[in-house]
Amino acid sequence: MSEPDQGPGQVPADADAEGGAGAPARRSWPAGLRRPAAVLAVAAVVGGGVWAAASFGQDRPDARSQNSKGPTVVEVSPGSCGEGWSGARPGPQVFALRNTSTTAAEVDLTDTTTGAVHGEIEGLAPGTTREMRVVLGGGSYAFKCLPDDADAVTGPTVTITGPPAGGGPAAVPVTQHDLIPAALSYQRWITAKTLELTDRTDELKRAVDDGDLDAARAAWLPAHLVYERMGAAYDAFGEADAAINGSGPAPADAASATDFEGFHRVEYGLWHGESAASLRGPADRLSGAVRALRDSWPQERLDPAQLGLRAHEILEATAGSELTGRTDYGSGTNVATARANLDGTRELLTLLRPLLTSRYADLPRLDAWLDRTQHTLDGFHRDGTWTPLARLGHQDRQRINSDIGQAVELLAPVATICDARRTA
Repeated sequence: MSEPDQGPGQVPADADAEGGAGAPARRSWPAGLRRPAAVLAVAAVVGGGVWAAASFGQDRPDARSQNSKGPTVVEVSPGSCGEGWSGARPGPQVFALRNTSTTAAEVDLTDTTTGAVHGEIEGLAPGTTREMRVVLGGGSYAFKCLPDDADAVTGPTVTITGPPAGGGPAAVPVTQHDLIPAALSYQRWITAKTLELTDRTDELKRAVDDGDLDAARAAWLPAHLVYERMGAAYDAFGEADAAINGSGPAPADAASATDFEGFHRVEYGLWHGESAASLRGPADRLSGAVRALRDSWPQERLDPAQLGLRAHEILEATAGSELTGRTDYGSGTNVATARANLDGTRELLTLLRPLLTSRYADLPRLDAWLDRTQHTLDGFHRDGTWTPLARLGHQDRQRINSDIGQAVELLAPVATICDARRTA
C-alpha cells in the first residue's frame, strides 16, 4: 500500500469561523461538523472536494440594508420560497436568506437534476436573515424551504449557463430511511458482541473467584477489548455503560474512590496488589452488569441518525482518553484499547460504505489512513504483550497521535454526510 498523504485533510476553501460573541457553548468538534441551534456549518465531500454551506454569524434582522454589491436576498416562506434570485454567473455566490413566515424553517439549495444539496441552513427563525455561501457551476438550481411541521416547498428553478465542473462539490442527502439497514445490521452485530462479552467476563470472574490473580489479569484485557469494540452503541446502553466501563476517578485518586465500578475498578485492583477476596465484589457486579446488558439489549433500538456521528466520535474519544493515559488504571493497555476502538470504527464504516461510496470522494484516503493507523498500533504488540503508553518514545507517541488525528479529521465528513436530513 502506498503511504497516505502526509498533509492535513481537506478543508472547505470558503469555510468561515463559527459563532463569535454570544455564540452558544459547545464541545470542540472539527470545523465543518458543528451544528449549534443558531449557527450551522456543514462539510461533506463528494466529487473530489469539500463543500461548505454555512450560516455565518447569528440570526440578524432584515438584510435589505446591504448595498448593491451585497448578498442576493432570497425569501423563505411557504408562499414565496426562493423568490429574489433569478440568475447568476458561475462562481461564488452569497445569499441572504430572509424568513418572512411565522415559523422556523430549514433551507436547502439543491441541484434540480440530481437532488444534490449545495448549501443548507437549519433553524432559520421568523423575521431573521442568515447568509449562505456556495460555489455554483453551470446547471439548474432551486431553493427548497422546509418549514417546521409542514411539507417542503420548492422554489423556482434558476439556470446558470456554464460548465458544471466550475461549481463546488455537493452531496445527495442521506435520509433516516437510508440509514435503517445499517442500523439493523449494527444492532445484530452488537447482539453477538454482548454474548461474547458475557463469556469473556465470566472467565474473568471465575479466575477472581478461584483466587488465581495471574489468570484474572490474563482474562481482563480480552474481555475489556470486546466492550471497547462496541463503542458506537454506548449511548444506547444507558446506565449500563457506566456500570461496565465508566472511567471513574483519575488513576491517582482510584484508591480512595467509593463509587468506582466496572472493568476499570477490577483493573485497578489486579494491578495494584489487591487480594482476590477484595476483588470478588467488583468482579461480581461487573458480571451482573454485563449480563443485564445482554438481556436488555434485544429491546433497545439504535438511532440510525447517530451512526455517522459515532463513526467519528469513537476515535475522537480515543485521542482524548486512551492516548493521554487518562484511562490507564494499571494494566498499561491503552494502545490495545486504541486498536480495539479502531476495529469498532471499521465495523461502522463497513455498514455505512454503501451510502458513502458515491458521496465521499476521500473515502479511499480515509481507508488508507485507517490501514496506516492499524499498522502503527500493531507494531507495539509483540509476543502477546502490548507496550504501555508510558514506555513509548517521543517519536512513537507522536506517530500514534498523528495517525489517529488524521483519521479523526477524515472521519468528520462521514458524520456530516450521514446526518439524516429532511427531503420533503
